[in-house]
Amino acid sequence: MTDQTMTIRQMCEDFDVTPRTLRFYEAKELLFPKREGQKRLYGKRDRARLKLILRGKRFGFSLEEIRQLLDLYYMDDSQETQLRETYALAQKHLVGMEAQRAELDEAIAELKTQMDWGAARLAKLEPKRMAV
Repeated sequence: MTDQTMTIRQMCEDFDVTPRTLRFYEAKELLFPKREGQKRLYGKRDRARLKLILRGKRFGFSLEEIRQLLDLYYMDDSQETQLRETYALAQKHLVGMEAQRAELDEAIAELKTQMDWGAARLAKLEPKRMAV
């Protein structure tokens, strides 16, 4: 093993993923480790791809969207197409995330209002309980 390759265990530790996750991404043809018998060796390219996969998943991108963006890396345009497509997709996801946040903010505010009502109601019932 060289400084440029990592075992599945090292990848799992460095990226906080399970071996199953790495094998899944390999089966989906998102990662391409070298094989030495049963051993998988991940190179710099695989590490970079995994970092992008995990970031994309965090931002809500589907695996198919991530695959399409990763595949654009190999076009002969200094990654301009990949950058443009990534930016457009990120804009779309950002709009969705902001809408989700607005819905969540509204639900939180409504829950707080209901909890305040409940607390006030309980406070009114407490003196009656003490009198019994």
